Amino acid sequence: MTAMPPDLPSADDEDITPRSPRGIQSVEVGGQLLKVLARTGRRMALKDLAGAAGMTAAKAHPYLVSFGKLGLIEQDAVSGHYGLGPLAMQLGLISLQQVDPVRLAIAELPALAQRIGYTVSASVWGDNGPTIIRVEEGPTAVYVAMRHGTTASVRHTATGKVFAAFGPRERAAAALAAEGFAGALQDPAFAAELEAVRTHQVAQVTDQLLPGISALATPVFDGFGQLVLCLAVIGPSATLQAGPHSPAAQQLREAARHLSRRLGAQAAGA
Repeated sequence: MTAMPPDLPSADDEDITPRSPRGIQSVEVGGQLLKVLARTGRRMALKDLAGAAGMTAAKAHPYLVSFGKLGLIEQDAVSGHYGLGPLAMQLGLISLQQVDPVRLAIAELPALAQRIGYTVSASVWGDNGPTIIRVEEGPTAVYVAMRHGTTASVRHTATGKVFAAFGPRERAAAALAAEGFAGALQDPAFAAELEAVRTHQVAQVTDQLLPGISALATPVFDGFGQLVLCLAVIGPSATLQAGPHSPAAQQLREAARHLSRRLGAQAAGA
C-alpha cells in the first residue's frame, strides 16, 4: 500500500480550505507605482510617486529602473519625472480593442435587475436612434412592449435623453427631427433637462411616454471618454423612485461606472 505524501490532502478530508493562487509579492508591491501613474494620469517626481504608492523613494527607485527597462515606465530627460512608458500604452490600447462593451453589459444585467428589483435594459445607438439590445426582467413585473431591437424616443425616454445629453449634438438633432421635434435642442426646457442629465449622469422620466411608468437611465463610457451604451431601469411609477438620488438611480449609476472602469474610463469621467 502506497502512503499518501504528507503535504497532499486526503480525498476523505472534509476540512479543505481553498487557497488563493500564489503570487510574487515584489511584483504586487512594485505594481502600486503603476497604479498611481494610471490613476493620476500625469508624470510625477520620484518622491511624490513613491509617497502616493506608500513607499520610500529608495524603495521605489529599483522598481522604476526595472519597469523602465521593460518600457512600462519612462523618465523625462529634463524634469526627471516618471510617467507611463510605451509598453504600458500599447497594453492599454490592446486591452481596449479586446473588450466588447455590449458583451460586458449583457453579462451584468441579470444581477443588476435583481439588485434594483425592476426590469433593466442596455441600449446602443443604432441606425434609427437609441436601440435596445437586451432586456432583463426583474422581480417586479412591467407590462410594457419593450424588447430587443426596439428604438427608444430621444425626446420622451430616459435612454434617449442620455444619448442626447452625451452623444454628438448633430446626431441627436437629426433623430429628434425624425421624431417630429426639430429644434428641440434649442428649447430652453429641454436644454435644461439635458444639462441636469449631464450633471447627475442620470436621466429620468415619469408618466411621460406611458402613464403609470417611470424610468431611469445612465451612460457607460469607454477609455476615450465616448458614450458607448446606456443602462436603464423601468418600473411602475407608484413604486419606482425616479429621482437622481434615489436607490435605483444609485444602483444603476454604480453599475454603469463599474462597466466604464472595465472599459478603461477614468473614475472621474465614469
